[in-house]
Amino acid sequence: MRGSVIVGVVLGLSVGAPALAADAIEARQTILKAIGDDTRPVVAMLKGEAPFDLAKVKAALKTQAEGAERLPQFFPDNSRTGKTEASPRIWAEKQRFFGLYAKLAADARAAEIAITDEASLKATFPEHLATCKACHDDFRVKK
Repeated sequence: MRGSVIVGVVLGLSVGAPALAADAIEARQTILKAIGDDTRPVVAMLKGEAPFDLAKVKAALKTQAEGAERLPQFFPDNSRTGKTEASPRIWAEKQRFFGLYAKLAADARAAEIAITDEASLKATFPEHLATCKACHDDFRVKK
């Protein structure tokens, strides 16, 4: 993924700013989709809809941490419009928005260590999801 994003950015430089904006939107959507895809099974575990699977929990937390660390670079000023659910509040409150990503990454790294069984998942993960919810509630346009 990283290589294709870099190639896309390089190609975008030769085409112009609109291409860069589209590349940034596509890159952030890809990362956010991966986070969602990996997190859904863990939420099912919390609800008792799926058996506890430590490997899936650790994979989801790793995806969250790595994605949250990379995402801020994909919100340049020229990517405010287009096929995106990004709220204009992101650019008005960039420090808070990026702070949520930093918190998500740090919390995910800490949870990777703290979660060792179903009990620790249930004790740790709901609070961790509150950061995801804050971002979705405040910085995502619902369609």
